[in-house]
Amino acid sequence: MPTHVPDQLALAEDLLTLLGDSVTEPRTDVRLEALTLAVAADLPVLLWGEPGIGKTAAIAQLATALDLPLTTVIASVHEPSDFAGLPVVGDDPAVQGVPMAPPDWAVRLVRAGRGLLFLDELSTAPPAVQAALLRLVLERRVGSLRLPPGVRIVAAANPRSSAADGWELSPPLANRFVHLQWAHDPEVVVRGLGGTWPRATLPRLDPDRLPAAVDFARRAVPGLLATRPTLVHRLPSGETRRGGAWPSPRSWDMTLRLVAFAYAAGASRDVLSLLVRGTVGDGPGLELLASVDRLELPDPETLLADPAAADLPERGDLRQAVLDGVVAAVRERPDRARWDAAWALLVRALDTGAPDLVVVPATTLAALRRDDWDVPEAVERLAGAVSVSRRADRAAARIAAQGTTR
Repeated sequence: MPTHVPDQLALAEDLLTLLGDSVTEPRTDVRLEALTLAVAADLPVLLWGEPGIGKTAAIAQLATALDLPLTTVIASVHEPSDFAGLPVVGDDPAVQGVPMAPPDWAVRLVRAGRGLLFLDELSTAPPAVQAALLRLVLERRVGSLRLPPGVRIVAAANPRSSAADGWELSPPLANRFVHLQWAHDPEVVVRGLGGTWPRATLPRLDPDRLPAAVDFARRAVPGLLATRPTLVHRLPSGETRRGGAWPSPRSWDMTLRLVAFAYAAGASRDVLSLLVRGTVGDGPGLELLASVDRLELPDPETLLADPAAADLPERGDLRQAVLDGVVAAVRERPDRARWDAAWALLVRALDTGAPDLVVVPATTLAALRRDDWDVPEAVERLAGAVSVSRRADRAAARIAAQGTTR
């Protein structure tokens, strides 16, 4: 009686299925958070990274986590007409015109009403195809068809140096994306190969913060551009930099949206940094971050009203700005009670941070004293800190001078 021989291909399929099984876990990942926030803001995102680091896998996992059907289109293997539409001549083109028929993947997205459109290998698409993509990325139109609001667009590209027959992105197309540099985290890879990957989730927007988020974004971005008008539009000179993030009215509008979403979601500064630098470039993005930091500083008058409850920033540069602002407020409206409150704030800063940060504000505040104002007891504690800091500065200056004379 013949023995039963297992179907080896069936067993192979079973093994592949087991290998494909995985679970997800919550994990802090600023790149993934930036990606999901930009997707929530309905802005096209372009992931840049070397081949094989998991860009495509991250998009597939994102679509699964967000319960969005994934449609992948390899840009480099398509013709311009696949995005602009194919002309279809009807019975009477002189009267009816010639409509542009959309491709099947666009029709499927419209029928579904929602989905994640993944444009892969964007940097290998020739200029003619990139030109055809302009309307798709900005207006969500493919031929005569308009993609529904429930469709989000994410793209991926390799740097030209590592792309097969790569092209630089054209400036008009590049300026339509939020550019995120994608890199692998060895620890994530190790856990993922063990069957556990990070979980992608949409940011939780606080409904009570929505109006404040819009107000904050509309103060932050226009506030910077009002003082730095040359940043409104700055096309880079180099071809490579033109294919990345750079400032224009369009990209600033995208940035304003991202600032509002980040504020409403309570996103970290690291996430916001990736997003704004990936939209308007590193230089303008860093200037905007500094402007945002200043907007989030506590009001000096609030601090002077209740020094004991003051919540001072942890970052040294922001704390220094707050203390300088408090002293400036006292200088504008000098008053004994306000002067005393400022000293109390400086003592609080001394107790909760680096002593050297109070040196300049304490020196300036002391100069504002009126003859009939008694010196508060707190000054004695601050005087010691100021003296130590000045001695340290003088010692550092002597060491530096000795080094230059050798």
